[in-house]
Amino acid sequence: MAQVPQTFLDGLAVRTWCGLALRALGRAREEIDAINVYPVADGDTGTNLYLTLESAATAVEAVFAGYATRPAGPTLADALRAMAHGALIGARGNSGTILAQLLRGMAQVLAADGAAPRCDGPALRLALRRAADSARQAVAH
Repeated sequence: MAQVPQTFLDGLAVRTWCGLALRALGRAREEIDAINVYPVADGDTGTNLYLTLESAATAVEAVFAGYATRPAGPTLADALRAMAHGALIGARGNSGTILAQLLRGMAQVLAADGAAPRCDGPALRLALRRAADSARQAVAH
């Protein structure tokens, strides 16, 4: 039977995205390192992004492990806060710091007090806009 595509973001979707993104960065990190990308051409951008996201994914997994004995899993807010905090704590280099700011910006919108337990496309659009603004401000400083 065909699966219906998920049309919202929740805690489990954050966990899935984080894991998929980490695996994709793992495959691409040497290629990204080789192109010496912005903000500093030092040859470790891919590695820094990978290590930062690895820290974020570890934090998300820790939140899920903490809910293992409970009937309901982590909320969207729980997963996003963990992902953003893990990225911040594990940020490596300028690119990792920028990634952490992107995740922080998303979490500020989607994990704010009173935020919905899951989000749809329009809410994600607002969160991504905040993420981009947060990262841009971080680079400016």
